[in-house]
Amino acid sequence: MTPTSLIIFDWDGTVVDSTMTIAQAIQRSCEDLALKAPSLEASKYVIGLGLQSALSHVAPELPKERIPELVERFRHYYLASDQFLKPFEGVVGLLDWMHKANHPLAVATGKSRKGLERALDATATRFYFAATRCADESDPKPSPTMVYELCEELNIDPVEALVIGDTSHDLEMAAAAGASAVAVTYGAHPREHLEAFNPLACLSSVSELDLWLRQRLNASFTQ
Repeated sequence: MTPTSLIIFDWDGTVVDSTMTIAQAIQRSCEDLALKAPSLEASKYVIGLGLQSALSHVAPELPKERIPELVERFRHYYLASDQFLKPFEGVVGLLDWMHKANHPLAVATGKSRKGLERALDATATRFYFAATRCADESDPKPSPTMVYELCEELNIDPVEALVIGDTSHDLEMAAAAGASAVAVTYGAHPREHLEAFNPLACLSSVSELDLWLRQRLNASFTQ
C-alpha cells in the first residue's frame, strides 16, 4: 500500500457544516437579479468550484459582464451567516489527534483566500494545517494544481497525498493529480455521485472518517 504522507481536506461540506448556507445564498442571489433560482441540488452541485465558475454554472443566461453583480449578492447573503458556521461535530477532535501524531495536514478549497483566512480564525483551526490553497490564488477544482502546489510546498510526492472531500470536484482533482481520495457523504454531493469516482472509501459520518483514518494511518506509518 502506498504510504499516506499528506492529508488534504476540502473545507466547505467536509470540515465545516456550510452546505445549506452556501446553497441558499446562491438561490437568493439569483432571485435578487430576477433570475430563476437554481434547485437545491443544482446549487449544492457547484459547491467547491471557484465562486465565479460556480455562479456562471447556475446562471448560464446571465451575461458574463454581470457575473460580478451575482458575486456581490452571494457575498452579501453568505457573509450574513458566515460567522455562525461551525465545524461538523467530531472534526476538531479528528484534526487534533492527527496533528498531535505529526501527520501533515493541508486544505484545498474553492473559497477565496480572504474567506479561508476568516474561517480558519473563526474556527480556531489554523494551527492544524501545514499549508493551504484557495481557488483565487490557484487553478480551481477539478484542476489538480492545488494538490501539486501543496505537495511541492511540503516536499511530498502527490501519489502519497490523500484528498478528503464531499464533492465530485474534490475526487476529480485528486485523480488528476495522481493522489488517493476519500469521499464523505454528509456534505454537498450524494453518495452515488461520489462512488462513481471510485474513492478508497465513501463514508457517511465524521466518526466513520475518524475510524478509517486511524486504521489507514496506523497501517501506512508502521510499514
